[in-house]
Amino acid sequence: MTKQAVLVPQEILGPISTPATSTAKMMGLPPRSAVSTANYKKLMTHLELHEIGSRSSVCFESMRVSSPTQLRSVPFLPTSQSESDDSDWIRRHPSVLSKFEEITEAAKGKKIVMFLDYDGTLSPIVDDPDSAFMSEAMRAAVKSVAKYFPTAIVSGRCRDKVFNFVQLSELYYAGSHGLDIKGPTKWPKHIKAKAKSILCQPASSFLPMINEVYKLLLEKTKLIPGSKVENNRFCISVHYRCVEEKRWNGLAEEVRSVLSGYPDLKLTQGRKVLEIRPIIEWDKGKALEFLLEELGFADCNDILPVYIGDDRTDEDAFKVLRARGQGFGVLVSKFPKETCATYSLKEPSEVKEFLRRLVEWKRISMS
Repeated sequence: MTKQAVLVPQEILGPISTPATSTAKMMGLPPRSAVSTANYKKLMTHLELHEIGSRSSVCFESMRVSSPTQLRSVPFLPTSQSESDDSDWIRRHPSVLSKFEEITEAAKGKKIVMFLDYDGTLSPIVDDPDSAFMSEAMRAAVKSVAKYFPTAIVSGRCRDKVFNFVQLSELYYAGSHGLDIKGPTKWPKHIKAKAKSILCQPASSFLPMINEVYKLLLEKTKLIPGSKVENNRFCISVHYRCVEEKRWNGLAEEVRSVLSGYPDLKLTQGRKVLEIRPIIEWDKGKALEFLLEELGFADCNDILPVYIGDDRTDEDAFKVLRARGQGFGVLVSKFPKETCATYSLKEPSEVKEFLRRLVEWKRISMS
């Protein structure tokens, strides 16, 4: 592809004096210097938006891959080879149910800390995001887990909306991909720091901007049938699950056109959703680390953090657990895909089964 000149505002570049990064060098930009972290991120956002904009076919493929029904679609792949690849993936990421005894053995003498995504993990993926209700059986399983282990829901949704879905006051809730964290209003017996009120909102200053962009996106996407823009307070979700494939590129272009005027916001992708978030160093992995520290477990060797999630944004938490060499991630997916999780589960019903077995093991071990 022919490289095009990219015009970057001077206020974003800042003063220049130190060696360039490979990305800036490839784009023919002056070398990076003592530019502040915030200004450099603005520059990278401009570059990313330009590059994505000039490669719409790549963007379309990326949107297709985010659909779980597309993950196995490899052209002309023989059935035997496909089955072999699936078996290899399962060997590398075995079901957490099949390895349950192995896990409980590793958990002996350690305190389990549970982190759970919501959509696709505790509730099924549905066409209407406002109808992603969890079952009463799942709610009972999560309530039982919270009785024995510190438990947090970590979701891209607005924290209040997730709480309305789950309706359990003894949990920690981290909404907007961890940008809005609040502690329990009803303290479980195992939580020692009951008097400590926890509220973490590192992107509060972005609220006026996010509300402004939300209104613009509503206007820009209103003529695209099936699209839905969701204000998650500290981030925005543009759902395209119900949009015809032939309109996906058009929807992405509308989103990018809005974001081109807001370099302090970044565009990421999830399962049939485009996510707009503040361009700060915070994600679900950071939320996990923050909660471990608030619980007094940051430097403990006798804890076993477990994170269960199904989306790309959950990979940030899986990576943190791998880097810590402590605990493990569980990917919920019916299809093989690249992941930093150690184990896997196929669907929310298996998540429920795992939670139930974990509670039963704890009860027996305590007795």
